Amino acid sequence: MAKVKKFEEIQSWKKAPSVTKKVYEVSRSGDFAKEFGLRDQMRRAAVSILSNIAEGFERGGDKEFLQFLAVAKGSAGELRAQLYVALDQS
Repeated sequence: MAKVKKFEEIQSWKKAPSVTKKVYEVSRSGDFAKEFGLRDQMRRAAVSILSNIAEGFERGGDKEFLQFLAVAKGSAGELRAQLYVALDQS
């Protein structure tokens, strides 16, 4: 198995930008655009996913990388919970 040389090669990071893009896309239109608190928190959670994967990788240590992956996973759970809140509002 080849060693990952940059975070852009990590499969979970490759998926995260499209999630972030979709959150921004959906949250800038209709009634959702007016839900400032929820909209902004969802955007921050989405950005946090890809940011923590990248930051953890760049730290260079396996232990720190795993810690940042756990934070990224937590942000994904946060975003998922917020999506339920948004669905309940429609």
